[in-house]
Amino acid sequence: MSKRALYADRTVAASETLARTVPLLADFGITRVARHTGLDYIGIPVWCAYIPNGRSIAISQGKGLSDDDAKVSAIMEALERVVANAPSVPVRRASARNLSADSLAFHSLSCLIGRHQREIDPDEEVDWGLGCDLLTNRTVYVPVDAAVLDRTRRNRFWMSSDGLASGNTLDEAILHGVLERIERDAYCLWQIGSEDSRLASCIDPTCINDPVLDGLIARVEGAGLDIRLFNMTTGLGVPSITAVMGARGPYRQGARFVEITGGSGAHLSMARAAIRAVTEAVQSRMTYISGARDDIPAELFRMPAPAETLRSLDAVPNGRVTVTPVQPGGVTDHLRMVVEALRAHNVGPAIALPLAPQSLPFHVVKVFVPALENPAGARQFTFGPRSLAKAIFS
Repeated sequence: MSKRALYADRTVAASETLARTVPLLADFGITRVARHTGLDYIGIPVWCAYIPNGRSIAISQGKGLSDDDAKVSAIMEALERVVANAPSVPVRRASARNLSADSLAFHSLSCLIGRHQREIDPDEEVDWGLGCDLLTNRTVYVPVDAAVLDRTRRNRFWMSSDGLASGNTLDEAILHGVLERIERDAYCLWQIGSEDSRLASCIDPTCINDPVLDGLIARVEGAGLDIRLFNMTTGLGVPSITAVMGARGPYRQGARFVEITGGSGAHLSMARAAIRAVTEAVQSRMTYISGARDDIPAELFRMPAPAETLRSLDAVPNGRVTVTPVQPGGVTDHLRMVVEALRAHNVGPAIALPLAPQSLPFHVVKVFVPALENPAGARQFTFGPRSLAKAIFS
């Protein structure tokens, strides 16, 4: 199996994705793609794509094991955000009651209603888009507004890039979206419970026995930083890892919020999940070093780091982690296995809504899995059933 197949969920090489997408950047308002790696001394590639007139954020970031990987990551994130500003989705204007009367499956996505916003009334006509439930392979209508990422307009739904993903193929995009939803769910559940239980989930990265991961950890530690990995895998069984990174012990006193960064990842491969967590922690650090992201408030740079976050950097790895070999296969095979994990635990529906015109050489989807927990945000319902069940019974 090639290194690309082992360490990238892409159906083609990064160079091919660049050849397909770079000629389109100006059409999508992307004016610049820049290498930010050299602003830090870790050396793990981080790139940024600039969208000055973007209607969510003006800068998208990407990370990877190589410059091409990170560049593709930044470009694809920028493209998916621009597409989500005004999704190209055939709409059906109808009320929920009318859909029901026509025996059409739909999901109102009430769990994503924004704070102080009202849910869709049964007789209220709204625009619905036709998605596909990955667990049953049946079509399901969802409100198009739930996929829109345009902060210049009013929206009753919480606007977030959670579950928004892109790819060279539809399956590739859907796999990225589903894994992100599983990762966010795992992080929410990991935060529920005692600090002792979180610290006890610290793992030794060398136990994963992956040379690429070991190389990333060596780069971080070689830059004078500490990093800790925590196993937050849920009952779904899809490996999920979160990382915390910051200055080494003696230099940590008085650390600011922006000096301790984190990242998370989920994947069928424990190594890949850990690699995603580490590279995202590095990317988050670059966010604050560059000061370029327009959604970072100035007061964040003055806030002290939370005491609990600082203590996590002193966590002692607790025993070995069980690493299950990933079955060989491509993107479609891995998507099937991830969907099967959801199906086996009755976590559904998992709805994929395509957002991009079919004429484009890439795909963008929004993945909704209402039963999974969502990250912090301005929603009417902060917690879902999985969080409440863990809070009550753990």
